Amino acid sequence: MSAVQEYLRFFVTLTAVLDPFLAVPIFLTVTATQSVRSRVVLVRVVAITVFAVLAFSALLGDTLLTLVGASLAAFRVGGGLVLLLMALAMLNAQVGGVRQSEAEAAEIESGELKGVVPLAVPLLAGPGAISTTIIAAEKGGGNAAHLAAILGVLFLVSLLTWVVLRAANHIGNRLGTTGLNIATRLLGLLLAALAIQTMAEGLKELFPGLG
Repeated sequence: MSAVQEYLRFFVTLTAVLDPFLAVPIFLTVTATQSVRSRVVLVRVVAITVFAVLAFSALLGDTLLTLVGASLAAFRVGGGLVLLLMALAMLNAQVGGVRQSEAEAAEIESGELKGVVPLAVPLLAGPGAISTTIIAAEKGGGNAAHLAAILGVLFLVSLLTWVVLRAANHIGNRLGTTGLNIATRLLGLLLAALAIQTMAEGLKELFPGLG
């Protein structure tokens, strides 16, 4: 697989993991009582936070793996499993426990949370997105050009997230619940395939005989 294909795969995977369409109804719930200006500011802060969290993960991924004593191959298997659990929830048009617990969902419904938490973290830049970023960054072995390309992809995905949330009202009105669920299910199907591929790559490294 060429470098361009690898970065394209990372972009598609990360977009499916973040799934900004899944965040639209939650964003509308969280900002229901806020002014238009407050929503614009919140969207900007959420997009910047998503980029910052994932960029931090990309730059310090090697350190994090060393601290927990995990190999990249093992992390791929674990990360792939997390992605698969997220994909299964998305296929049912649900947020899923990996993104958001029942207690966190209750806090949103009660109006206790109204900002970057839980929109940026953990709904968007959660365990799935962080593990995906670390796996992609570590493939370059610390190469500066590779890390720059990874940061470029992170910027594009964060920009896409900003665009979707900025147009949340319009998207919500046009697509409705059914349309948003269809988009989430399609991304879930794509993510399931990518998750299994990630797990397969990790298993081949852990058990060379499988190749």
